[in-house]
Amino acid sequence: MPSRTRRTVLASALVLGLAAGPLAGPALANAPARTSATADRPDGPALREAISGLPNADATAALVRVGGTDGTWRGSSGVRDLASGRAALDGGRFRAGSTTKVVTAAVVLQLAAERRVDLDAPVQRYLPELFRGKGFRPISVRQLLNHTSGIPAGDGFGDGFEDAYAHRFDTLTPQAVVASALAKGPSFDPGERQQYLNINYTILGMLIEKVTHHTYADEATRRVLRPAGMRSTSFPGADPVIHGPHNRGYQLDGGRFVDVTEWNQSDRWAAGDMISTTADLERLLRALFGGRLVPAPQLKEMFTVPSDVPGATMSAGLQRLEAGGAVYWGKSGSRYGYTTGIAATRDLSRTVVYSVGATDAKGDSMNPVAERVILAAIKSRPARTGGVSPFEWRISLSGFSVGTSTTGP
Repeated sequence: MPSRTRRTVLASALVLGLAAGPLAGPALANAPARTSATADRPDGPALREAISGLPNADATAALVRVGGTDGTWRGSSGVRDLASGRAALDGGRFRAGSTTKVVTAAVVLQLAAERRVDLDAPVQRYLPELFRGKGFRPISVRQLLNHTSGIPAGDGFGDGFEDAYAHRFDTLTPQAVVASALAKGPSFDPGERQQYLNINYTILGMLIEKVTHHTYADEATRRVLRPAGMRSTSFPGADPVIHGPHNRGYQLDGGRFVDVTEWNQSDRWAAGDMISTTADLERLLRALFGGRLVPAPQLKEMFTVPSDVPGATMSAGLQRLEAGGAVYWGKSGSRYGYTTGIAATRDLSRTVVYSVGATDAKGDSMNPVAERVILAAIKSRPARTGGVSPFEWRISLSGFSVGTSTTGP
């Protein structure tokens, strides 16, 4: 069923109160949005409107932080869980999905600064046992970072929600995912085009472990989380539980809400298994863009899109988004029940972080609540960025939603 038609059907089910389901009743009443601001620059009314009316067919909760030198705005809406209908936790933890890749890229670039990794060297030099006999041409570390490697997606537990949900407590190791991907041979020659896939960052996680002789989680925590002050962020691996305060995640399936909060994310690993908060992800943006995590020569990689690849928008760990004369660098990501996004201007005059309890987080289109948040945050930039129409916004955002598409393990 097309996503738009499906959403209409599901919205109708919500209006009817989901009478046949166990979660119908008072929990579906809209929870009032809670907001605060410390400056007039962000468009508070537009941002409040963007997250109003939750829970609904698109999302059960929304947490938003707009910051930077132009001013700040904080807001949340929706519910902590549908059973109780309690207000969503402002600082609740969530599955941050592919925003994990920003951390992974930062670790690799630190290793490059230490001359322990050569970005121009083939990854086969570091992980020869993975590629032996697979028919791949030399793939540089940089090509893994910017998704131009030509390595196809690995195999998961299925293509749809039902298959994945049935295996939500099973462990699929990164090693098994990589083996299944490399067994297929190359999709295209390295550097020929850009194809966003988790497999590139899963292999980068292996590279980190091979070079440092430590686990990915240990290196990422020591090199990025601690220096950035991200005390509520973790890498759960095969642990299906979100520890600490959090809002529950749901998927709408067959006209009913399915609780998807507990889920083994081991296959996503260095590409997308991070749990975080909006405050921690804002700290990541400030520390990274401010030059406190990666030395300046290597940091340039995160703000450089390959010029010789047609249509490329992704750099090392980030994606370029242009709207109204302003350039943002960010990353989106999703796991069932949660969709997340971070973005900032290079000078940190505007930062945007959101977590939305998306009910179709792995859908083909961007979550409507998340889209409204970004449009409101961009719209509220000062006049110096120039005017921009809603149509232009949506064209710009169509690329940013790549982190939430179904692109394989």
